[in-house]
Amino acid sequence: CIIPAYHEFPPDLFSHDARAKGGVIVHVLVVFYMFYALAVVCDDYFVASLEECCSRLNLSEDVAGATFMAAGSSAPELFTAILGVLIAKGDVGTGTIVGSAVFNVLFVIGLCGLCSGKDVPVTWWPLFRDSVFYAFTVVILILVIYDGEVTWYESLSMLLLYGVYIDLMKYNTRIHRWIGTTFGIHEEEETTLGLTSTGHEAKNYSSYVPFNNEIDDFAQPGGALRNTAPLDEVIRDSRRRPTLYEAALMMLMTRPFRPKTRFWAAAKRVTHEYKRMRRGEIQHLPSQTSLDPNDLVTRGKSHSVDITLSTEADWKKIPRLQDGVLSVIKWCIQAPLLATLHYTVPDCRTARGKKLFMLSFLMSIFWTAVFSYVMVWMVTLIGFTMGIPDSIMGITFLAAGTSIPDAFASLLVSRQGQGDMAIANSIGSNVFDILICLALPWLIQTGMIAPGSIAYINSGGLVWSVVLLFLTIIITIFAIHRSHWFLTRKLGIFLMVVCCCIQCTEAPHYRGR
Repeated sequence: CIIPAYHEFPPDLFSHDARAKGGVIVHVLVVFYMFYALAVVCDDYFVASLEECCSRLNLSEDVAGATFMAAGSSAPELFTAILGVLIAKGDVGTGTIVGSAVFNVLFVIGLCGLCSGKDVPVTWWPLFRDSVFYAFTVVILILVIYDGEVTWYESLSMLLLYGVYIDLMKYNTRIHRWIGTTFGIHEEEETTLGLTSTGHEAKNYSSYVPFNNEIDDFAQPGGALRNTAPLDEVIRDSRRRPTLYEAALMMLMTRPFRPKTRFWAAAKRVTHEYKRMRRGEIQHLPSQTSLDPNDLVTRGKSHSVDITLSTEADWKKIPRLQDGVLSVIKWCIQAPLLATLHYTVPDCRTARGKKLFMLSFLMSIFWTAVFSYVMVWMVTLIGFTMGIPDSIMGITFLAAGTSIPDAFASLLVSRQGQGDMAIANSIGSNVFDILICLALPWLIQTGMIAPGSIAYINSGGLVWSVVLLFLTIIITIFAIHRSHWFLTRKLGIFLMVVCCCIQCTEAPHYRGR
């Protein structure tokens, strides 16, 4: 007799009959609310803290995706796995890890290709590096659980192996260069070209909006350098909460990214704000400066900008009934969530929050884990109420549910042209899932709760699991190569179809587990 999965969660407020008669609608609404909560955490806090972490540690985009982003977005798997040992006292099986591995590689990368809105370029090295180490990780997993038993030293060895993975990332550039030199793999060098102007071309630099306080030595009298605040000052001094698009652009303008990427992001940001200014959404306010007789800005003099903007968060403004019933309902839905996050997670978009970037990163992971756990709990109850077998729920809906943060994070960076970071996060999350999300609960069980004991693993379907893990990597590499190393819409559709086919054929191998 197999105990239903919903028994591993806290008791529901609704009885089974109440859910069957319509109470399940409440659970569906909670699932949608958790989707919204995850989006807010990822967009407003997790991305900002990740940006600051990368800036402080001077990490490249693909390394950041494979380490910090992968660890943060995989927090739900770790959280639920530890709860399974500490609370449910159950077997931490491989079903959910295998299911999330398929979802992370095929579905998430496919989603990036389908929803990025453009063809996103990727390079061979991050995909090769993470795929090789992931394949090695799968081999280690086979050796550990082939006999159905896991000891404390085996789980500790898996944790230490993740330390090797982090060390590999530390020397990522050197290893990349050595492999390229050894095997004669030469990549196109990217250089930053400085744009200068002399002679007759100088007149073309008279009318432009200054960026980052730069001074145009070629500006002619009568040009655009009037008594107005530079656009970057308006952007910098604004207290408006940035949108998802603006937050991603700000992240791409930081040091860890390539000069070409930073220049592209800066240009996009200025263009975006200029369009908002033209639409009247922001004001290009006059600055207080020294003026010459021709009303031109005197170069070299410091000046300030008087900007008075409301710093009060939107959720603090209680709408009136005159604003409409929908506004009141929207506020009632958003305010509890936004207030909780505001007072518990430091905002790295502010100067004060940047000093607490690591606390912000950890708290973002915590809330991601909490929201994901509630979502998985609700989905489990929905599946039980609708009569969906646990074997299907565990490797499809639940695995996909705990991988939602990975999908959000990868899609966010891929839409900004960072294909390497999206893929590194996708595959790096699988490495984290196996070496941390499986090994750490095993170590807690065999080394802390019952020292010297053995964790017994249900190894049913192990052969199919191993074939599946290797198959996802091979299909992904082949598909990306066939798409000429671009994340395209066709690639996205193909990977999603393959993912659905694998999920449909996967369930029979797990029945009775």
